[in-house]
Order: sequence, then C-alpha cells, then structure tokens
Amino acid sequence: MKYLDEFRDPEVARLYLEQLEEVVTRPWKIMEVCGGQTHAIMQYGIQDLIPDAITLLHGPGCPVCVTPLEQIDKAIAIAGRPDVIFTSFGDMLRVPGSEKDLFTVKAEGGDVRVVYSPLDALRIAKENPDKEVVFFAVGFETTAPANAMAIKQAATLGLANFSEIVSQVLVPPALEAILTAPDNQVQGFLAAGHVCTVMGYHEYEPLAAKYQVPIVVTGFEPLDILEGILMVIRQLEEGRHEVENQYRRSVERAGNEPAQAVIQEVYRVVPRQWRGIGEIPRSGLGLQPEYRAYDAELKFSVDTIQTLEPEICISGEVLQGWKKPGDCPAFGKECTPDTPLGATMVSTEGACAAYYRYQGATAQAS
Repeated sequence: MKYLDEFRDPEVARLYLEQLEEVVTRPWKIMEVCGGQTHAIMQYGIQDLIPDAITLLHGPGCPVCVTPLEQIDKAIAIAGRPDVIFTSFGDMLRVPGSEKDLFTVKAEGGDVRVVYSPLDALRIAKENPDKEVVFFAVGFETTAPANAMAIKQAATLGLANFSEIVSQVLVPPALEAILTAPDNQVQGFLAAGHVCTVMGYHEYEPLAAKYQVPIVVTGFEPLDILEGILMVIRQLEEGRHEVENQYRRSVERAGNEPAQAVIQEVYRVVPRQWRGIGEIPRSGLGLQPEYRAYDAELKFSVDTIQTLEPEICISGEVLQGWKKPGDCPAFGKECTPDTPLGATMVSTEGACAAYYRYQGATAQAS
C-alpha cells in the first residue's frame, strides 16, 4: 500500500544506513521510548542493520508494562464483585497480578469485558443502570484525552454508576528519572511520536538543555526510526543537545491544545508508581477533586492495596535500559507469552514479548 510502502522503501533505508556509517565515529547508546518502536526495531532487524557502534536501549515505552502490580490487584479486586461490570482494553486482561489475572476473574464468573474506547464503557453504564461500570484507564498521554472525556461526559449525563481506575502516566518525568539514575547509560532519546501528537514536544526542551541530551520525536515505521537514529547521532557527534522533530507529518511543537485542555480539566498531576522502577514524582494523572466521585479506587475502597513485585522478574531493569530481555534467566523458560512472569512479556508492546516474537526463546543476552 502506497502510504505504508513509502516509509518502508529499502533504497531510502540504504541511504540512511550509509549516512550513519559516514557520521558515527564512536560508540553511542540511544533509548527509544515507545513499545511500538521497539517492535518495529525487532521486526525489521534495525539493530542488526545500523553500525555496531550504536546500541539501542528499550525504555519504559509500554504503559501496560509500567502499570504497577498493585494497580492490577486493585482491578482484580473490583472486577470480582457481583455488582460490577469491569471494562478494559484487551491487553490488560492477561497482565498477571500477584495471584491471578483479569481473564481468570472472567473465567470465575466476573463480568469482565473488552472495550475499544472508554466511551464504550460509558455506553455500557447507560445500558446497565443497576450495575457499577468501571473502566481501567491505562496509558501515556496518548489515551488521556479520551479517558478524560469519558469522565466529563459521565458528569454531564449524571451517570453515578461509572468510574475509572486511573493509571495514566506521563513520559517526560520518566525520562528525567532515567537520566538522573546513578548508572544511567542513555546518551540520546527517540521520543514517542504518538505522545507528542497530543502533548507537543515543548516539555522535552528543558530536559534536553538541563541534561545535555538530544531528543528526537520519532514515528514508528522503519524509515522513521532510521531517520530518528541518524538525527540523534548527528547531534551527538556534533556536540549538540536539542529537541528535533522527525515525525513532522503528525507532530507540532504545541501539540493538540484542545486535547490538553480536557486532560487538565479532568485530571491533575500526581506522583505515580512505575512497575519495576518505583515512584516517580509528578509522573502520573489523578482525578481533580471535583471528579472524585468517579474514582473507582475510592468508590470501592481498594486504594490501600499494596503488593510486592516477584524477585525473579527483571522487567524493571529492562524498562530502564539497564538490561536486555535475554539477560533474564527466566526468559523463554519460566517466562513466555503463555506463562508470563512480568508485564513486559504480556503486553503486545513489551520488550520481552518483542524479543520472544522475533528472536524466539534463545534471544541473546547483551
């Protein structure tokens, strides 16, 4: 198809690779911050095509992967109630909690439904006034406008039987947490194009200046990623540290301002736990005080649930770019897509799932 093929043209890819060979003079480590980019890198063998001096690290770019275990356990506790219809995007249903997942709750008789939009959950609430309908609001800034709009519409319609478990996370604070870690290895970032389509990229400019790190907003097709890598490497080789926009066909500096307005109206910035990483200040969204009636954690008194992560899973180190999936002793053995130990193997965007899909159970350690 024309509009896909033009971003997968092997001749253009060859030109980018030749330019990379000409530009790079020393080893560099770049992190992509999107699970979709990670899968494209693995699917098209980009790490094997680029010069050996360039190492790609896989960051916390999958919102399912960074959803903490305690949020999963809260969802499971709510979903098992007989008065609840629990709704979620499909990839959350297989993420393991401390004892089971949402699919197990459904098999045990819970009314758990896959939806494709939070507005689907809102419709279910209208159709079932005798049930409490809960939506699992997970995602980066990309999903926040629709999730906020569902709350706003519920308030406008006076739907008291609708609520959300809000597990929204924000990307720029996560990048700062990575950059300030004592053993940080990241020298440049490929920023997630879909997040910047909503939020713009002005929030990344202070990070680039403060930590002297190039950040390039990048798309998801092979040529997008190769051009993004080339733009980062040029900055590194020239000693520059700026925010540049490779994904110009979708992203503007200011982003989608109406979408940002509805996010700010319904949500407020809060600290947020990131699975395997811990709490990052000002890295999440919670409901504004005037919308507290739609907070499922408060409505069902599960806000005090706390859970420890399994020790065998190294997903936190994978999410921070310290290790690759093949470094995990459980990868491809105890941990597979059929028997996942951590969310990075469960999610379709997880780094472990990408390695398993494209390299198999024998993926090499770094």
